Amino acid sequence: MTDLSSTTEIETTPNPEFAVILLHGLGADSSDFVPLAPELSIAGLPGVRFVFPNAPEIAVTANNGYVMRAWYDILSFQGVNRQVDEAGIEASRTTVRQLIAAQNARGIPTSKIFLAGFSQGGAMTYSAGLTHPEALAGLIVMSGYVPSPGFIESSFGAANRDTPIFAAHGTHDDVLPVRLGEAARDFAIAQGCKVEWHAYLMPHSVCAEEIDAMRTWLGARIAALA
Repeated sequence: MTDLSSTTEIETTPNPEFAVILLHGLGADSSDFVPLAPELSIAGLPGVRFVFPNAPEIAVTANNGYVMRAWYDILSFQGVNRQVDEAGIEASRTTVRQLIAAQNARGIPTSKIFLAGFSQGGAMTYSAGLTHPEALAGLIVMSGYVPSPGFIESSFGAANRDTPIFAAHGTHDDVLPVRLGEAARDFAIAQGCKVEWHAYLMPHSVCAEEIDAMRTWLGARIAALA
């Protein structure tokens, strides 16, 4: 179970109007993307609370049972969508909903909350975001994929059919090949979603050009919703 008390938060202003919940990748932790918060801060726009939760520590089957932070178990790294533990995805989706509810309780409506993630965190962004019962401000997926199309299709949230998605991937990614990101993009588009897609000459990482594009996209969304 995820320990929500270990979540890291950074606010760009007191009493922010918006929130970005950012889910880290497999084997990382809540500190992994903390440096991204100031990079995405935009002067002149309403404040943002960046929320960085920790995934639970579990044994990951595809990594020889090694215990690490993961949003769900991965049974095999083979195949376009991998073989994953859907019960784990369901449990982490519950955690994401708790994180959203916590921000609601502090005065930030779901319509002003962005869900974001890198790698496995990006996979959870698709899985939790597209099945959320209320409209989110937007989804940000960095080097992510759709781990189980059936999981999303079985409980697709019509409220988020029009929620904008920013998705980016490295063309030289040898951990999650770009074809996985493209398949996720096409899946989201097939559901009727609007995806802004970016591909960069990079491995399984984040680059300066991607951060610049993300900042522009996030700023435009916040300005539109303010």
